Amino acid sequence: MDRLDLPDPFDAESFIAALARKRGRPIELIGVPARPDRPCGLLVTTARTDLIIYSSDTSSVHRRHILLHEAAHLVRGHDAAGAGTGGVGALLPHLSPSLIRSVLGRTVYTEPQEREAELIATLIHHRVARGRPPLARPEASRQRIETMFGLGES
Repeated sequence: MDRLDLPDPFDAESFIAALARKRGRPIELIGVPARPDRPCGLLVTTARTDLIIYSSDTSSVHRRHILLHEAAHLVRGHDAAGAGTGGVGALLPHLSPSLIRSVLGRTVYTEPQEREAELIATLIHHRVARGRPPLARPEASRQRIETMFGLGES
């Protein structure tokens, strides 16, 4: 994980843009409304671009994790393995299954690849959090509250 260049300040979109430049091919982010029968994120590769499809109506923390999980598949080269349609049909029901298979390319990953992508996303979260200033110490917070309400020493 130390070899990944993470933008500072960190945001998933900047990280993905840098990954696209490094890979020499665009990565397009496509938000779709969440539904119970759909996955919350999906990576689709085509001949010319990579698409990260994600639930657009979720919390910012969950959205970032989805983006990082799907980007982790690209980081590890999972996009070169296992052809199929995955959950693309559920996310983009207006596309025919044959079009999905022929145009959208590789979308099915093995269980170990899913665990690896999840681990990488989590490690990125932890690495980014390490770079943040620590939360205020409880004593400092208590002192601020006491001062705010005139409860401290006079």
